[in-house]
Amino acid sequence: MRRWISFLLVCFVSAVCWAQGREKVIIDTDIGDDVDDAFALALAVKSPELEIVGVATTFGETEVRAQIVDRFLGEVGRGDIPVMAGKPVGKTRMSQRPYALGGHFAKSSHGDAAEFLLDQIRKNPGEITLIAIGPLMNVGAAIDRDAATFKKLKRVVIMGGSVRRGYGDFGYNEHVAPQPEWNILNDVASAQKLFTLGVPLYVMPLDSTQTKLDEVKRAFLFTRGTAVTDQLAILYHLWAEQTPTLFDPMAVAYVLKPELCPVTPLHIRADEKGYTREEPGPANAQVCLNSNPEDFFQFYLRRVGAQ
Repeated sequence: MRRWISFLLVCFVSAVCWAQGREKVIIDTDIGDDVDDAFALALAVKSPELEIVGVATTFGETEVRAQIVDRFLGEVGRGDIPVMAGKPVGKTRMSQRPYALGGHFAKSSHGDAAEFLLDQIRKNPGEITLIAIGPLMNVGAAIDRDAATFKKLKRVVIMGGSVRRGYGDFGYNEHVAPQPEWNILNDVASAQKLFTLGVPLYVMPLDSTQTKLDEVKRAFLFTRGTAVTDQLAILYHLWAEQTPTLFDPMAVAYVLKPELCPVTPLHIRADEKGYTREEPGPANAQVCLNSNPEDFFQFYLRRVGAQ
């Protein structure tokens, strides 16, 4: 009996320690447009190191985006994760809209994303990493409501910006000058608030996130036959724009394995046109300027493709 009690005690302590060691994250996403958001969410749910406190949707028809997340999480057995929606801003073209309408997991309404974020920070000060992989509307709203609480995040990791390379500059072809990047451009004011707030900020810009999921890699994932890879296959074929660029998964990968995207301290200013300009001054962000696509995919495919 004593041995049995000791065994149970060891199991309990181990479970508690494991739970305490997980990274608390909230994912803020514009899932439903480009398909890379779904690939980022897939990496998160396949990573036991993460405790996904919630998922929030941003930009355009946020309720439809939230219904896409509802179905994805329900299909993969993670319906326990709260899903929130940001303030809707008009209608947008959304190739993955049928996915939201085609499942039985979608909820008719969702709580307010910015308020959820602030509430979770209050409950867990200094413990939550916000992974923002869409336009920064929810970030800006949360800062406007309670900047002091927002600053109690452990850190913010974003996919956004273009510091030394623009779209289509893969590091081996002709140089493309920095450009306004989508997530920054679609809410410049919120980006400016984030870059000047003083919260620990880690930036995965175009410089390091233009990793192409080619046909061989897609075939590997889509033939694994797991709940997660099946959902990726459906969403990819709804999107159906040939070779996806996995911008957003790099932000999740950085939280899991920071060596995949080494960062450099820089002073970054988001200007009124959506450029993220590198300027002299004290560092306000840790920026990943280079990544190794082979190392990234070795990690990503093994993790997401695991049975």
